[in-house]
Amino acid sequence: MAEKPSAAELKEYGEAADAWFRENTVQDPGFMLPLTFMEVSTDQQFDFLRDWQRKVYEAGYLGASWPKEYGGGGMHMDFQRVATRMMKKHDAPIMINAIGNGWAGPLILDLGTEEQKQKFIKPMLSAEDIWCQGFSEPEHGSDLGNAQLKAVRDGDEYVLNGSKIWTSLGDRAKYMILLARTDFDAPNKYAGLSFFLNPMKVDGITTSRIKKLTGEYGFVQCFFTDARISADCLFGEEGEGWKMAMKTLEYERGAKVKPVGGYFVKELDVMQIVELAKNSMRNGKPLLDDPVMRDKMTQYMIDIQALNLNNTRRRMPQLMQDKPMGLPLMNKLARTELIRELTEFSLGFQGTKAGYYVGDKNAVDDGYWHRSYLNSFSATIGGGTSEIQRNIVAEHALGLPKTR
Repeated sequence: MAEKPSAAELKEYGEAADAWFRENTVQDPGFMLPLTFMEVSTDQQFDFLRDWQRKVYEAGYLGASWPKEYGGGGMHMDFQRVATRMMKKHDAPIMINAIGNGWAGPLILDLGTEEQKQKFIKPMLSAEDIWCQGFSEPEHGSDLGNAQLKAVRDGDEYVLNGSKIWTSLGDRAKYMILLARTDFDAPNKYAGLSFFLNPMKVDGITTSRIKKLTGEYGFVQCFFTDARISADCLFGEEGEGWKMAMKTLEYERGAKVKPVGGYFVKELDVMQIVELAKNSMRNGKPLLDDPVMRDKMTQYMIDIQALNLNNTRRRMPQLMQDKPMGLPLMNKLARTELIRELTEFSLGFQGTKAGYYVGDKNAVDDGYWHRSYLNSFSATIGGGTSEIQRNIVAEHALGLPKTR
């Protein structure tokens, strides 16, 4: 592990990063930029964000703390935290390769072979190779353990049949982390699952884009019809799929962090809502003159500050001794539900203009708040629905009995 840097070293690095993002960040490319990787809909958005990630990586501000021998910077993670802070300061666009950098990459670094690390890590950092996730299936909802996509061994290949859904960037990805069933006679449903680093550009794999309520096409359904992949695509051993999936979900849910840098979802700035409330009128007076509204706004600001402080607290073992997994497991649930509430709250004081959406000339902030609210639901579903997350917190953090 890299040596912890001095305050002077971090200051110098931060000043360089500050200057770089000030000079290179494009606030308005002339089209609507996605707020999350789940909203990338057009070729224009995709190409811009892919080029942006490559540019940030080549400047040394993405993957700074990942191993140098695999394409990272080999630096202490404090440097990466500083770089990410500068991205946020300048309101930089999101990093597009969320599945690769956030989940597949850490999984491969932790459990992959030397060959897999050499092959996959650098291209995912540079966004040359985009990744997607093949977990959810049309007929099985939140029951991930009941995945039915078949992977049948045939010599040096596996033959895949079935489908996956809600696959962000599935139509553009080069690889998919895929959970498939290799044994239908296993003693339980979990034992029959295997995990693959699956190439997407092979015969027999097709995709169909899904139009969301927002009008965007951030998700696709993937179909596998006698698709053949090399047996080398198996990650781990046959029957270890559930273990690998649970490891992946530790990263997705924030229970384990191997920070690549940047962010895949724009964080909502509560001060934007304060400004919106200042400029909104009710009975001829600014909305913030209403004591009930001020009280609600203050409570939301407290909640957000508490979540931000929890992110700092989770890195301090002395403050996590009572329930070490409590904060990591709670964070995804609490933050996604709070963002949903906040964006809904912002619509409540727009008056008649709350009926206008993106592209309508009378929409507030060009429909930003409507778009944020509708898209907030995807974050409460991805990585496990809020209902599933509550069960996980109850069982694994609080020690309550498993529900039936």
